[in-house]
Amino acid sequence: MNYSILKYDGSFNGLLSCVFLAYEQKLNISGILPPGIDQEQIFSDSLEVITEDSKAQRVLNSLKKKLSNNGLKKIQWAFLSEESGIELKIYKMLRHVFASNYNVESDFTHQSVLEVTQIAKKVAREKHRMEAFVRFRLTKDEIYFAVIEPDFNVLPLITRHFKSRYADQKWLIYDLKRKIGVFYDMSRTEYVSIELPEDMEISGADPRYFEASEIRFQKLWKEYFDSTNIKSRVNMRLHVQHVPKRYWKYLSEKSSFT
Repeated sequence: MNYSILKYDGSFNGLLSCVFLAYEQKLNISGILPPGIDQEQIFSDSLEVITEDSKAQRVLNSLKKKLSNNGLKKIQWAFLSEESGIELKIYKMLRHVFASNYNVESDFTHQSVLEVTQIAKKVAREKHRMEAFVRFRLTKDEIYFAVIEPDFNVLPLITRHFKSRYADQKWLIYDLKRKIGVFYDMSRTEYVSIELPEDMEISGADPRYFEASEIRFQKLWKEYFDSTNIKSRVNMRLHVQHVPKRYWKYLSEKSSFT
């Protein structure tokens, strides 16, 4: 039996195009790889898959007939995890979906369904924490600016939350890890790619970039936090449980000012 490794552009539509090709050509898939990942296997052919939105939409339409909205969201959110091998896990789950005559999104006896569900839950937790811990800083250009560096690609998932919450302000959230941001101009959002200064920190307020009022506010907030934080009563284990250390870099009260 011959196996194929599919290489695609890293987009969700690209992954769905891989699924379409696998069914169209009756391929036995041993791997689906995004850009920058090489995985040579003996007895496996490597195929470059061109993303075709029309074919991706056909796969998506078929999925909508087999899954609930939550089931489809689970697959999309798991994809945003960018975990190694997530594409093949999703592909195996989709094969199970299409081969079944009932909704299998909660069939946790199937390994791929269980794995995709668990990964989607991790992405969901990251999304909620980003929404809670992201802190905006007012720049000299009158734009509320925030930098994030999440483990998973949750920027597409948190955009709606901030667009609703800060509808009357211009803001920009930039993902340092993926070098892409979302800019909101009080009417619409768009993805942007910019070069940030190397010394641009995730929290704090450098006077070269941020308004003096922003600097004063962050200093006052840190002073308030320090004054109300009674060290003898601190339960660090509980504190870290609710606010893991990897999110401290987003919090101005955890920053130091000169």
